Amino acid sequence: MRIDVLTLFPQMFEIPMSTSMMWKARDRGLLDFHTHDIRDYTKDKHRKVDDTPYGGGGGMVLRVDVVVDAVENVLRMGQSPAPVILMSPQGRVFNHHVAVELATHERLILVCGHYEGFDERIRELVITDEISIGDYVLTGGELAAMVVIDAVMRHIPGLLGAEGGQDRDSHADGLLEGPHYTRPTVYRGLTVPDILQTGNHQAIAQWRREQSLRRTWQRRPDLLLKANLTEDEKYLLAQFAREDLKNP
Repeated sequence: MRIDVLTLFPQMFEIPMSTSMMWKARDRGLLDFHTHDIRDYTKDKHRKVDDTPYGGGGGMVLRVDVVVDAVENVLRMGQSPAPVILMSPQGRVFNHHVAVELATHERLILVCGHYEGFDERIRELVITDEISIGDYVLTGGELAAMVVIDAVMRHIPGLLGAEGGQDRDSHADGLLEGPHYTRPTVYRGLTVPDILQTGNHQAIAQWRREQSLRRTWQRRPDLLLKANLTEDEKYLLAQFAREDLKNP
């Protein structure tokens, strides 16, 4: 996958994209990553990318001519078409399913803003999608772009050490993951559950599913409204509810 990021601060990506999974993805040839400084597409000696908003008001607005030129130039650099995604608090909220969707593309272009916002004509001329990572506002779109890239790359075949590991992540099947354990078996009086030490993989899988349901019930019950549950699992949730009534 090729990912191009348009930003006023390309240096923000240097360390995150050169460590951990991102370094591994680039080293294995799974990620072709490029940053582009929007200031490189200005045409004045001061490299001015923003201006005061028409109609008054606080803040500065990114100029339509600069950003559109930048996006159109970057589009021509790749061999395949790509969605042009604006990182914006006004976009659709990013989640696991959006990450899976974006991972199906051969190429992504992410546009990061700063200041008060974008000239609206940028949206009309070159933006095909807008994504928000939550209902809050950041100083700029760079951190949001890093979140999107990291989540998307987990779905590129061959990147994760555990094959299919992304399918067992929290939210992959609509539920939160249950607890995990490793050595030592006993630590400060806390012991690894006996079931995990039996070697009975069927029983372990069932235990993990039950723990996933319990944790989702306790922490994110709203997710259960959309989860695909069996009748036995619905009965188990009813038991959790009865337990809560006894032990509020």
